[in-house]
Amino acid sequence: MIEDGPLVLFDGVCNLCSGCVRFLSPRDRTGRLRFAPIQDAVGQAILWRHNLPPQDWDSFVFLDEGQVYLKSTAVFRIVRFMRWPWTMLAALQVLPRPVTDWVYDRVARNRYAMFGRRTTCMLAMPPPTCGPDPGQADNPMFPPA
Repeated sequence: MIEDGPLVLFDGVCNLCSGCVRFLSPRDRTGRLRFAPIQDAVGQAILWRHNLPPQDWDSFVFLDEGQVYLKSTAVFRIVRFMRWPWTMLAALQVLPRPVTDWVYDRVARNRYAMFGRRTTCMLAMPPPTCGPDPGQADNPMFPPA
């Protein structure tokens, strides 16, 4: 199951979110991170399963070892999978969570205005689905399980 491993749910039409996924994928030192758009059926099912709102896409959702992480906590957990020197970003965890979540919320609420948005998911699949095509087993955004 895709939820067993570290999974990042992201806003597939957000340029910032898609850029973060493209940045994270090659820097994943473990090669274990998986990515799925929140708008995809898989993303929606996972949100539903964890009692998260299906339309609130203002946060990465990070699932790891049965735990759900949101906002800055999700970012700090994801950073643990990155290569040096990016792991140093975890040092920002010393800041109080209300402060880091406040910064996260400001960026998240203004991400479309600051970075733009796509009309379709970064995977260029027709809306409303924008998940992996079963025929794209070599897609680096969705490594095989």
